[in-house]
This record gives sequence, C-alpha cells and structure tokens, in this order.
Amino acid sequence: MGSTDGGTFRRMLRKLTSDVDELDARDLAEDVEETGARPARDCTCGEEVTMLGRIRSVELCPESAEATLKAELFDGTDGVTLVWMGRRRIPGIEAGRTMRVRGRVSVRDGTKVIYNPYYEICQTQQQ
Repeated sequence: MGSTDGGTFRRMLRKLTSDVDELDARDLAEDVEETGARPARDCTCGEEVTMLGRIRSVELCPESAEATLKAELFDGTDGVTLVWMGRRRIPGIEAGRTMRVRGRVSVRDGTKVIYNPYYEICQTQQQ
C-alpha cells in the first residue's frame, strides 16, 4: 500500500470517527482557503472582505418591525451576521445555502456583522 492509499485510509477513518459538524466546518474552511476568500476568524472591524460560507440561520423580522433580514453565515472558522436593511425576504437566502459575500465588517455586541453585503449564491457539488 503506497503513501497515497494510507492518506486516503486516514481521511476515511477520520470521516467515520469525527463529529459531523466538525467535518462540515473543516470542509468549509478548506473551501474558503481554495477560493482565496478571507476566513471569518481573521476579519477585523473596518475591513472590506470577501467571504465564503454556509447560511446557518435566517431571521425574518415581523411585519410590525423595521424591514430587516438577518442571516448567520459560517465559514468553518467563525460566523458573521449578514444584515440587509429594508428587506424582509430575499429569494434564495435560506439555511443551508452556500454563499460568497463582500462587504465591510463591523462589530455589534461582540458579533461580526456585514450590513447590506453584495452576495452571490453558489452552486454546491453533490458528493
């Protein structure tokens, strides 16, 4: 068995014995690195960044509140809250979607936030 086969075996063993969330985070972090996007853990307030990640949750504001749509984007290293002002809904923005976003990072109540980000919904590969 060559070194390539040993590496394949170790990856398969890791997948069988690792937590699903941990594996997902690793896969996301690898995708971020491959695309040249900025890891969320490295983003600081005031920076304009491009990030790649998966939407974990979407919060739709009630009809009586100001029109605001919030989504949590996770890239395997950290999360960032995306906030679209003046929007209650954006087609395609839903939990589980992979997105590339671009905008300026702010920090609000200790959480990284990007207001009104430019976004692109990415096609995911079937495995």
